Formats: sequence, structure tokens, C-alpha cells
Amino acid sequence: MDHGQLFVLAIIAMGIFGGIIKMSIRAKHGYPLEDRSHRRNRLRGGAEDGDIEAQRKIELLSSENERLTGQIGRLEERLRVLERIATDPAERVSREIEDLRSRD
Repeated sequence: MDHGQLFVLAIIAMGIFGGIIKMSIRAKHGYPLEDRSHRRNRLRGGAEDGDIEAQRKIELLSSENERLTGQIGRLEERLRVLERIATDPAERVSREIEDLRSRD
């Protein structure tokens, strides 16, 4: 082989190894791995089933997150009340219970 052919093979090898390194870095950091057809569709503005499905999952997770956040808030409030009951003197707790009974 002459030097021109070796140069072309070296460029091809660098391109292949560069692509492998790029994909490994993307996989390591959690980025989605794409192929050429996916990039073409994205550049053309076409929506894929995966995009719609991903959007639906995001909406479901967001609503579940809101529900769980509200539930945690209610549980924290209940925990504060229980801590207050456990740490306050017994006389004060019984007085507050009697005050609540008299309101009814």
C-alpha cells in the first residue's frame, strides 16, 4: 500500500473510533443513543411514537409527583402534631383535648 491509501484508512479509522467514543460518552451520561434515521426525522420536524410516549410518561410522572408531594405535606403535618403531643406535658395535652371537646 502506498501512503495515500494508508492516509485514507487512517481517516476512516479515526471516524469510526470517534463515533464509538461519542456513543460511549452519551451512554455513560444517560443521553439517548440515536441513529441516523432518528436524527433525520428530528431535523425534519417529524414526531415519532417514542416522542409522544415519552411526553405521556412525563405527564403521568408529573401528576403522580404532585399527588405524592401533597401526601407528604399532610403526613408531615400529622407528624408535627404527634411530636407535639409526645413532647408536651400531659396536663397541657389533656387541657387541649378538653377544650376541643367543649367546642363541639
